[in-house]
Amino acid sequence: MVDHKIPVILDGDPGHDDAIAWVLAKSNPNFDIKAVTSVAGNQTLEKTTYNAMRVCTLLGIEAPIAKGRNKPLLAQLITAGNFHGESGLDGPKLPEPCMQLEELSSVELMSKVLNETDELVTIISTGPLTNVAALLLAHPEVKDKIGMISIMGGGLRNGNWTPAAEFNIFEDPEAAQIVFTSGIPLTMCGLDVTEKAIVYPDDEKKIRAIGNQVSTIVADWLAFFFKHHEQLGWSGSPLHDPCAVAVLLKPEIFTIKDLYVQVDTKGQYTRGATIPDWHGTSKQQPNVRAVLGVDREGFVDLLVEACKVYDDRKVEIQ
Repeated sequence: MVDHKIPVILDGDPGHDDAIAWVLAKSNPNFDIKAVTSVAGNQTLEKTTYNAMRVCTLLGIEAPIAKGRNKPLLAQLITAGNFHGESGLDGPKLPEPCMQLEELSSVELMSKVLNETDELVTIISTGPLTNVAALLLAHPEVKDKIGMISIMGGGLRNGNWTPAAEFNIFEDPEAAQIVFTSGIPLTMCGLDVTEKAIVYPDDEKKIRAIGNQVSTIVADWLAFFFKHHEQLGWSGSPLHDPCAVAVLLKPEIFTIKDLYVQVDTKGQYTRGATIPDWHGTSKQQPNVRAVLGVDREGFVDLLVEACKVYDDRKVEIQ
């Protein structure tokens, strides 16, 4: 039995790696998932919301689900259908949703959870930070109820959508700037760590060999990812979003450094870049726990063990 559970809000734009991140989150008995919120990013909001509901049905996440923001705060929406497919979660068949969407918006659901929960809540955000920024703008009074925000986003040395910017931050840099300057404890899993959290075909075979429904679907998601990354010259697939959950579950397998990080919202070539003050030149206090490295084998072991948790879980898939 777990004596103390951490209240958690899952915010994302599923997305294969978001879905695998949620596999990790649901497998952890220390997490009490209070809400799930969707956001536009990997695909349009209608598609990411549908995907979020299907993933929650697959995993048995029974928290309320709310539809989030359908575009960035100021910019036009860019989707990553070239990466995640037309549905945003192409590949294996998934169950149809077994729940109804909340009538509340994502911002109102987040605010409700924060106001009704006695303990500090952790927000795990694996998509653009639009929902989280909108929450802080609309309800600044709930800021002190957020214990931590753990994100997948950014890259301190390079980007993946542009040479300087990672996709989630590039999608809505104004939202990211609001979150990064909020003063809320922020753990940042950017490309510095996620491009080291690589899963190879032999790892996928280990997960498939577990043999339960969830592990088989996770293996199929990985197989889908492998095809795309092979075209980019990778011999495996980096699992970006799961790092934002894994660092909370097993921080000892990660390398972490406190840094002051700024988000560029205006640069012609560097919009969406996350710029670290490596040497303290700015004299600013760190605002980010930057995750820089990972024990890859330990990361894979964590994913394998998480998939085993679902041995008794099976839902109908048409």
